[in-house]
Amino acid sequence: MPNTVSADEIRERFSQEMSRMYQSEVPQYGELLELVADVNLAILESHPHLYQQLENADELARLNIERHGAIRVGKTEELATLKRIFEIMGMYPVGYYDLSQAGVPVHSTAFRPVDDSALTQNPFRVFTSLLRLELIEDQQLRDRAATILAQRDIFTPRCRKLLDIYDEQGCFTVPQVNEFIPEVLETFRWHQQATVDMQTYQDLHREHRLIADVVCFRGCHINHLTPRTLDIDRVQSLMTEYGMTPKAIIEGPPRREIPILLRQTSFKALEEVVLFSDHQQSTHTARFGEVEQRGIALSPKGRALYDALLLEAGQGIDNFHHQQHLCQVFSRFPDTDIELREQELAYFRYRLTPAGESHRQEITPADDIQLLIERGWLLAHPIIYEDFLPVSAAGIFQSNLGGEETHRQHGEGSRGVFEQALGTSVIDEFSLYQQAQEKSKRRCGLL
Repeated sequence: MPNTVSADEIRERFSQEMSRMYQSEVPQYGELLELVADVNLAILESHPHLYQQLENADELARLNIERHGAIRVGKTEELATLKRIFEIMGMYPVGYYDLSQAGVPVHSTAFRPVDDSALTQNPFRVFTSLLRLELIEDQQLRDRAATILAQRDIFTPRCRKLLDIYDEQGCFTVPQVNEFIPEVLETFRWHQQATVDMQTYQDLHREHRLIADVVCFRGCHINHLTPRTLDIDRVQSLMTEYGMTPKAIIEGPPRREIPILLRQTSFKALEEVVLFSDHQQSTHTARFGEVEQRGIALSPKGRALYDALLLEAGQGIDNFHHQQHLCQVFSRFPDTDIELREQELAYFRYRLTPAGESHRQEITPADDIQLLIERGWLLAHPIIYEDFLPVSAAGIFQSNLGGEETHRQHGEGSRGVFEQALGTSVIDEFSLYQQAQEKSKRRCGLL
């Protein structure tokens, strides 16, 4: 079919339109983007080695692209339809996250690109959570929530029709994409008018603030978008100067020479006026601005060490002392690229230098990688972590729902139930990083 549009192009356009919509709905988010851009520019100007490293790793061009958004849905059909939508954009479900263990009654996945070329073009992803109604203890309230959800359709009729057209054609033309993106955005738009009366909202809110956020509105409004920064500590310290109230603690690992996994912070959620079906009015708190700093992806061995140290460190009350304590605890986590490679704690992408290319025939899988690097034949770039940390996600959710509350009942994760709702298995994130590393080694003659 002529004039078809690739999944990467659709994702690029969608993420840009989503950003424009969210900035219009939450103007303070636009200010957050400016703050992050200023910090990133200052870091790159003062660290030319980092600039060169990012450029060599093809990371520089996509630095200022918002890396992810987050949504929450209430029923399995909504999750399955979102899977169809994101697949058109080249985004697939990666990872299973059980947030109920941290007091948030949802389980989640991240829809994202999975191959190197797609990630290089646009790494946008959407962290998508499904409400676990079985964790509502009050049977009557649970039934009422299920009834409310059953009566709504968060997708426009035209969006559903376009999904069917895509299934028939296997692609979209330019005019169809021009129609598809605005129709999809309607699902993520904020609606001030709730679908329930004020009493129902309050009953669900008392059970858990997130339950009210999922059940009481027409769509799964985007609750945050997230730019990537090179110095999250600097962003955190400057938020107040930009008129934002930062959350108390930066989530994730401490500041390091070799950043690992993911660090996150945010400005506190806005109080937004809500009109209820019984014509009463109140406020709702859910939407905020988040910032992330991404580091190297860890292997299962590295992740096990990270999880053990994080559990040992616990959670502090204020960011200064918490970060100090984290640094002390994480001093046992190797912080050089050589140690991370030799102890197989993290994933790297390898590339031959011009000198290495000229000696390609001399390189064998038996060669010592470190010696090749020292000889100037090989470069090793950290593979950036593209996924999420359950504890950090829960911490962000809780702090922006109005408090550090813990749900009274913790459920056990149910990956099978989630995948049944999704209509497919989630992809194992470790396998993706392993494949990327092995692919780069193979290109260099190391496998």
